[in-house]
Amino acid sequence: MFVDSHCHLDKIKQVQQQGLDSVLRHAKAERVEHMLCVGVTLDDFYPMAKLVEGADNVSMSCGLHPLYVVENRIDFEELKQICSRPDVVAVGETGLDYFYDKDHHTRQQQSFEYHIELANSLQKPLIIHTRDAREDTIAMLKAGQAQQCGGVLHCFTENQWMAEQALDLGFYISISGIVTFNSADELREVVRQVPLERLLIETDSPWLAPVPHRGKENQPAYVKDVAAFVAKLKGVSIEEVAQVTRDNFYRLFALAKRPNITE
Repeated sequence: MFVDSHCHLDKIKQVQQQGLDSVLRHAKAERVEHMLCVGVTLDDFYPMAKLVEGADNVSMSCGLHPLYVVENRIDFEELKQICSRPDVVAVGETGLDYFYDKDHHTRQQQSFEYHIELANSLQKPLIIHTRDAREDTIAMLKAGQAQQCGGVLHCFTENQWMAEQALDLGFYISISGIVTFNSADELREVVRQVPLERLLIETDSPWLAPVPHRGKENQPAYVKDVAAFVAKLKGVSIEEVAQVTRDNFYRLFALAKRPNITE
């Protein structure tokens, strides 16, 4: 069985048009047992929570994505209240993105700093988005003592140095469909180097559909294709990747409900 450690079910057009069950059925058919639906703004969280209500195989997180810190409201007290809910298993996604936003680094850093403090106070893991901000991301995680709460660098696209820095802090590295892209040679080498026991797999759906689904809207069912590609890179079976990354997920996201399923 597989776990999609990072997806945005509320953003999937198929869900919006046909309902959540259509995507959940497809995921189940591909042996995906659990999904973490990640919040990116406060206002998006409430309809997202309503959407997945009653789906035992879906967990939730809440945070303010670094690319949304300017155009969306941020109420740190409200974020604290949401993240304190027992059905919210993680804080984020949060982090730094200097690739798409070159003008609001200070605003991003202020938000990121609070997310780290909150995760530590709640003892819930962080979900980190980082792009072209390697040194600042690691520096802020160290300064905030983020090793106390732990977390994951999701949809990892950075270099070996950053992976090693994150691993030293006890963080996990999550691999998306990007690893299957022709341009991802450096990322593939990182995957070869990072121990399987510190990897997660994800779709980040509805974006970044892996080969052979390029051009389609991504969805949790396709995490199986990410697992298959990682298995080839690591020289192990897809069953081993499924089992180890699944165990990693439930170890990190301790509040996520692990079903009693035997393969």
